[in-house]
Amino acid sequence: MNFLKGTKIYSILTGSCPVCQEESMYKTSNPYKLNQTLKMQERCSHCNTKYKIEPSFFYGAMYVSYGVGIAFAVAAFVISNLILKLGLLSTFFSIAGTLIVFLPVILRLSRNIWINLFMHYKKEKSLS
Repeated sequence: MNFLKGTKIYSILTGSCPVCQEESMYKTSNPYKLNQTLKMQERCSHCNTKYKIEPSFFYGAMYVSYGVGIAFAVAAFVISNLILKLGLLSTFFSIAGTLIVFLPVILRLSRNIWINLFMHYKKEKSLS
């Protein structure tokens, strides 16, 4: 995945600092530790970037999570109904199950996308 370093996709997929991409924004790397899923570092220890730009900054990530959730639901629909040829009720349960199982991942992805809309990678900062 290092070939993507310096791109927003790298920061979004890895949850790394959007400015230097040297360390994780989250206190734990495992999103399935449910009491730690959204706990973030205050600042990047490498470039000193403050992650919460303003109070309630990540409320905007709720709008992003709707879109990410829809993408996961569409993927579950395509796999279960169109590829596996399951019935309508089974497809519904597979969509619901997918959204429940991947909720921590969806929440983190939406936060990563949201912060990357406002912050950009700076190569010179990563070298300091």
